[in-house]
Amino acid sequence: MGLIGITINGNKVEVPAGITVLEAAQSHGIKIPTLCYEPRLSKPGACRLCIVEIKGMRNLPASCVTEVAQGMEIETHSPAVIEARKTILELLLANHPQDCLACDKAGDCLLQQYAYEYQVDRSGFGGEQHNYEIDDSNPYILRDNNKCILCGRCVRACEELAGRSVVDFAYRGFNTKIAPALDLSLAESDCAFCNNCVTVCPVGALIDKQLAGKGRSWEITKEDVTCAFCENGCKFELNYKDGKVIGVSAKEAGPGRPLCLKGRLGTDLLHNPNCTDLPMIRKDGQLVEVSWAEALGINQILSKVKE
Repeated sequence: MGLIGITINGNKVEVPAGITVLEAAQSHGIKIPTLCYEPRLSKPGACRLCIVEIKGMRNLPASCVTEVAQGMEIETHSPAVIEARKTILELLLANHPQDCLACDKAGDCLLQQYAYEYQVDRSGFGGEQHNYEIDDSNPYILRDNNKCILCGRCVRACEELAGRSVVDFAYRGFNTKIAPALDLSLAESDCAFCNNCVTVCPVGALIDKQLAGKGRSWEITKEDVTCAFCENGCKFELNYKDGKVIGVSAKEAGPGRPLCLKGRLGTDLLHNPNCTDLPMIRKDGQLVEVSWAEALGINQILSKVKE
């Protein structure tokens, strides 16, 4: 693929043809805020926070879905762009809980980060607010739809990474929410607990339940570890606080590598000396507590060896 010439913030650069404006900016060290964009997933251009100003275009296009063109002149932080981004952040904050002090995602939340960066400390918009019940029915995922910004990352991760399509957009307008079919709880759905949705959530709407309340993001260090329970070799992260392992979290996965529950539970058992809670698996549509041997399939392995 050949190179084309464009201008970004007054600087003439060459970038590969066919890439997006966002990718072109990132390749030259220019940071553009994004919420719905995730490089491993399809690009919906939904949140609009990555808008830029392009000479000759009437509106401010989303940079994550706008392809570069020869001679394109781009401004990533013009006054019009900054003002529009501030308005978008205000709209998001208008219906978002202001509980950052107690949120597990504090310090690792993109909405919090961008609100600080653009100095948006409150919303100028009023009106009705959601008051959903927190869904803690799932033993491995804590879901708070009040904090959801409808970026759709979890929907695409479930479909495109895990290949399951457990959740999707439900209802319309102000009542739009992300939920399993028939608006069931995660425990009642076909969720396989791969936690891909948790890894891509930019806010505190989806939290790893095993790590909730165990430490703030700046207190936790992470170490990559490879799962050895099958030939896929999926990557997980050991979470340390004060030098001790407090849990295992899912890391990025590619298509066809869904970060199975067995791998995460087994890795936790191997590396976490304080791992005493028994795992839960689905039997006949119900979540039941089982032994580690059963959850990890050790009994099946032993029976095959005896045969």
